[in-house]
Amino acid sequence: MRERVQIEEIIENIEKVMIGKKDIAQLAVVALLAQGHVLLEDVPGVGKTMMVRALAKSIGADFKRIQFTPDLLPSDVLGVSIYNPKEMEFEFRPGPILGNIVLADEINRTSPKTQSALLEGMEEASVTIDGVTIPIPKPFFVMATQNPIEHEGTYPLPEAQLDRFLLKLKMGYPHPSEEIEILNRLEHASPIDTLLPVISLEELIQLQKRVKQVKVDETMKGYIVDLSNRTRQDTYIYLGVSPRASIALMRASQGLAMLYGRDYVTPDDIQYLMPYVFGHRIILRPEARYDGISSEEVLARIVKRTPVPIKRKVIQ
Repeated sequence: MRERVQIEEIIENIEKVMIGKKDIAQLAVVALLAQGHVLLEDVPGVGKTMMVRALAKSIGADFKRIQFTPDLLPSDVLGVSIYNPKEMEFEFRPGPILGNIVLADEINRTSPKTQSALLEGMEEASVTIDGVTIPIPKPFFVMATQNPIEHEGTYPLPEAQLDRFLLKLKMGYPHPSEEIEILNRLEHASPIDTLLPVISLEELIQLQKRVKQVKVDETMKGYIVDLSNRTRQDTYIYLGVSPRASIALMRASQGLAMLYGRDYVTPDDIQYLMPYVFGHRIILRPEARYDGISSEEVLARIVKRTPVPIKRKVIQ
């Protein structure tokens, strides 16, 4: 399957830079294929920026980085119209959101007004400047990062804005042997400097179109809806996922199926992705915190208790 070879080439290219993070690289590529966005929550220095740069270089994309700070304005993200006295007219200077791969670094450090400017573009794939709607070039992929440790001077994303992200990922610290390999690779030069594209933007766009053709059987759709409904009924969950989460899980499962070289979704795809898709979309009750129950444990319990659909053959 040609598509699988292309996807594997992207992941292998990222692994030239990222050590021991193949699962995160795969999930990031799945989100890219499904035309979704990723929220990466982890401590500084574990390679979040490096991974996004490696992904951008692997597909030959226009990479933009936005360092979010408390004084950042929406115009710093979207762009601004500047008067040109020579031409006697306003000229639009595009902001960094008008790129292919956008890194929104420390998104929780800026005001909700500026956060909304970015998230509007993520949802609509366009921005409105001075009443003029400007489409964002395709492909368009945002990876936002935030530090879960520091809370002073931050503006946590509300649930409605968290819902805009297809997946929420955590990288974690590398294994000591992996960290030694990182030091070896960076001893004389950074591998990111020599990284070359393995597919073109046009080929990636075709992959994104192909993902939508991956078959999702009615039983699989019913399984996704069943999982979603159980988050709305669980005693530990105050707010369950919305239908948008069901759509997100289906889209992500289609992307994962293509990554594995299949043209159909299986229950294993859905079960694997469910924590990454639902984890940031649910709100736990205080009782869960008192009992020391995390959202990951609640979702794992839901998966365990939800019957897996089995399509039986009709014998005539």
